[in-house]
Amino acid sequence: MNITLIGMPGSGKTSIGKEVARVLEYDFVDIDKLIRKKSGLSLQDIIDSQGDGALVQMEEEIVLGLGIADDMVISPGGSIVYSDKAMTLLKERSIIIFLHTPLSRVQRQINNQDSRGIVGLKGRSLEKLFAERFPLYQKYADMSINIGDRDTIASVTAKIVEAIRYVPEK
Repeated sequence: MNITLIGMPGSGKTSIGKEVARVLEYDFVDIDKLIRKKSGLSLQDIIDSQGDGALVQMEEEIVLGLGIADDMVISPGGSIVYSDKAMTLLKERSIIIFLHTPLSRVQRQINNQDSRGIVGLKGRSLEKLFAERFPLYQKYADMSINIGDRDTIASVTAKIVEAIRYVPEK
């Protein structure tokens, strides 16, 4: 079984994904890290020099070229939902879990919005981006995990492990 975590930047996809992978003894794949390694640039540098579309294209290429084996936790960037091709592949090969994080928590988690490499944020509010992406996260998710203000990495990990317990293999 594979697990893909989707959600807004600042929702904890990477930190929670690492912990879920550790607990389940799965491999962890951070798509943003693979993009930085392949391009030699930060996500923000890609957006600044090539535009939002270039980053979304790189995300798609990395996901489509990813050898998705069994027992992986995949953490793509929050904008992966803009790629129907990538999301179709991930949906075929993994359980997609939407980390449903309140906007207030996302705002607190994102310290410096201009340097994080967030697709679609330039010249827009985080609230508008959240509203735009929310239906996409819901569209692709096999399940949602609600993350409250008091939740920790450990408590969200426990929710995910419990939620997938009875999910049939894809």
